[in-house]
Amino acid sequence: MLSLDKITDIFYSVDEFCKEFDRVKEGHVVSETSGKNRRNRAFGLSDSEVITILILFHTGQFRNIKHFYNHYVLVHLQKDFPKAVSYNRFVELQRKAVLPMAVFLKTCCLGDCTGISFIDSTPLKICHPKRERSNKVFRGLAAKGQCSIGWFIGFKLHLIINDRGEVLDFMLTQGNVDDRDPLKSKTFHDRIFGKLVGDKGYISKTLFEQLFIDGIHLITKLRKNMKNCLMHIHDKILLKKRALIETVNDELKNICQIEHTRHRSFDNFIANMISALIAYSFFPKKPSLNLDIIDNKRLMKVA
Repeated sequence: MLSLDKITDIFYSVDEFCKEFDRVKEGHVVSETSGKNRRNRAFGLSDSEVITILILFHTGQFRNIKHFYNHYVLVHLQKDFPKAVSYNRFVELQRKAVLPMAVFLKTCCLGDCTGISFIDSTPLKICHPKRERSNKVFRGLAAKGQCSIGWFIGFKLHLIINDRGEVLDFMLTQGNVDDRDPLKSKTFHDRIFGKLVGDKGYISKTLFEQLFIDGIHLITKLRKNMKNCLMHIHDKILLKKRALIETVNDELKNICQIEHTRHRSFDNFIANMISALIAYSFFPKKPSLNLDIIDNKRLMKVA
């Protein structure tokens, strides 16, 4: 787990944002009152505390949020969260904290574009394909899709990262959505410029021209049935470094637990995905490229 100082830093960042978020939100949210007097009692755990606990879960070695909360938070972090509630109540407060947590991710946790970006999609399975009809939690939401490892039931998480391993933007779609569809929306690549490296699934002449107009140079490998074309040596080296985003996907799945089949509601699925992306942004070390080595290799090729 993280050290106490790191936990304090995370809570401070989240708490400062939640205070500003509540101040801006005040007066713009419709209350659910129906003419009856209601007590405005404070919750046992604030939104900042709930978000901090969710982030801590994705930074440790626990694989079950219930086990983590009952056997670690309530036992070892009692001094840090003196008003900790029961797990069932925590699940209810978790749904309430999804909105500020999503805004915190989009405004405070995304990296800056450096001119070199990588794009990829990774499947988020919600059950085995043979249990598709018996799954009731995601009925009407998840879809059957196909990726490099075969068929799956669930969603696709589309990621764009920079050469430092920082997430620049993300989008969640159904599993049967084409990888090129999110790029057709300018809101997905609005913060991107320069070179964007992807796999063969992003090959499209129309998409290449559209992105080029927006100031983005899409770089992909060629299929066997396509004509060969000249490519700059720097772009060839970047294509070989595309495994960087595969490493990020691997950390999100194996360390941050962004994918598992134990969800009991779609709200908890979204909360788990958002908190995992936030936790990844707080990692002290991320997979990155050494651009000096790439430039040296290019000079050696030219020489």
